Amino acid sequence: MPTTEVILTEKIASLGAEADVVKVKRGYARNFLVPTGKALEVTPATLRRLNQLKAKRAEREARELNEAEELGRRVNKLKLAFTLETGETGKAFGSVTAKDIADRLKEELGVEIDRHRIELERPIKETGAHEVSIRLHSEVAAKLNLTVKSSTEGAEAAAEEEGEFKAKPKARHTK
Repeated sequence: MPTTEVILTEKIASLGAEADVVKVKRGYARNFLVPTGKALEVTPATLRRLNQLKAKRAEREARELNEAEELGRRVNKLKLAFTLETGETGKAFGSVTAKDIADRLKEELGVEIDRHRIELERPIKETGAHEVSIRLHSEVAAKLNLTVKSSTEGAEAAAEEEGEFKAKPKARHTK
């Protein structure tokens, strides 16, 4: 397949960032990249324009890094609490997933964070304190402290405070 070199004018996930000179198939460049303005053909004039694109890229990367660092400071200060339904043995019926954490962060901070950037090995099913790492940028990671509580703990504590401890109903087994 014949290939050609083009200069990218914007970030394309599968190819690279702006100001990168990449080799692509000739038809892809001719039919998509160049007509949509996502790339320029390599000529002496466009090579001179390359410096402008590099400056634009450096400015964008610096801005993204600063935004990620600021968001990282806000996330590090934040403490979230989740409540899960649990059974008599303390086993949780649900779990706290990366999507739940992303939704709560959007609610608390007003910033949408992709759930794939939240590093959870598996959903959280245990009560207690947990620390979750969030990858905000290639160079910036934040640690989020969250607490998972049992919904029955809160109900029992409230009942004990009122002085009326309710007996738990016995499970009935039928065949």
